Amino acid sequence: MSTSTTATDAPSSRPSAGVADRARELLGVSRLTDETLATWLRGLPGVDQVGCEARAAALRTRSIKTTAKQWAIDTTISMVDLTTLEGADTPGKVRSLCAKAKLPDPTDPTTPEVAAVCIYSDLVPVAVDALRGTDIHVASVATGFPSGRAPLEAKLADTRYAVRSGADEIDMVIDRGAFLSGRYRQVFDEIAAIKQACAQEDAERPAHLKVILETGELVTYDNVRRASWLAMLAGADFIKTSTGKVSPAATPPVTLIMLEAVRDWRDLTGEVIGVKPAGGIRTSKDAIGYLVMVSEVAGDEWLSADRFRFGASSLLNDLLLQRQRMATGHYSGADYVTID
Repeated sequence: MSTSTTATDAPSSRPSAGVADRARELLGVSRLTDETLATWLRGLPGVDQVGCEARAAALRTRSIKTTAKQWAIDTTISMVDLTTLEGADTPGKVRSLCAKAKLPDPTDPTTPEVAAVCIYSDLVPVAVDALRGTDIHVASVATGFPSGRAPLEAKLADTRYAVRSGADEIDMVIDRGAFLSGRYRQVFDEIAAIKQACAQEDAERPAHLKVILETGELVTYDNVRRASWLAMLAGADFIKTSTGKVSPAATPPVTLIMLEAVRDWRDLTGEVIGVKPAGGIRTSKDAIGYLVMVSEVAGDEWLSADRFRFGASSLLNDLLLQRQRMATGHYSGADYVTID
């Protein structure tokens, strides 16, 4: 019995003709169904778990010279999505976070700004006001974050509110239950519908869509690869590992698989999709290891905030401490950086 007819076949959730047409062309099928998507996704090369983990570990042992490390620290700072996603978040906390995003180190104005501030949708107006006149993006989580357990109408309303309020980027979560039970068409349609909501007519400009896979719940590396490709097929501008609310969050092997996916997608379509590991990356050493991986696996064109981000909060503090140590030759005290 066909499983292609689902609740997501309602007109409000169908993908735009362009996204659906491109997907059918890439798959070489006349209809997008759970079966045709499953056949294509399961036809992707399987992940060699041992080989993947060994390569990820080896890349993280590469030594970095001092001049390269200075560049890497500044580059990483410029890639940070400075994040607060707590139920107790307040406008004051968001304004404080935005001040830190603009001037991470008040004693050194040469410190780069971060890439974005990531918050809940109801606080987007606060961040937009606080970051006015800067190049820092306002990113909003949406679509029933972090569980993804909400009706599509609610997910769309959340997204539209954030975009109308000035969000430059939307971080959506996929329905992992739908994905794991093989309802690939539903996942595709929801991503494509949120992508359309990011480009609504009453917004100042289209928002970029970052699709959170929540890799810690996907069970296998093969599922990470399939979810990455499904998200790109449906219109993702970035693929993101995690919400930061599930353990494990970002890991080097998972990020390596996602970097391979965007590299191969570029080779297939000519489109460059970004990658964002989020959650659990706390030290400069860890972050620099990820930059080495980006260069080696995807290529140097991904070494910019337009193509690679770190979802983090405490990481920035360690980057600032390491940056000052390289400038002065000693570590600063614990009170040198703010506690987010």
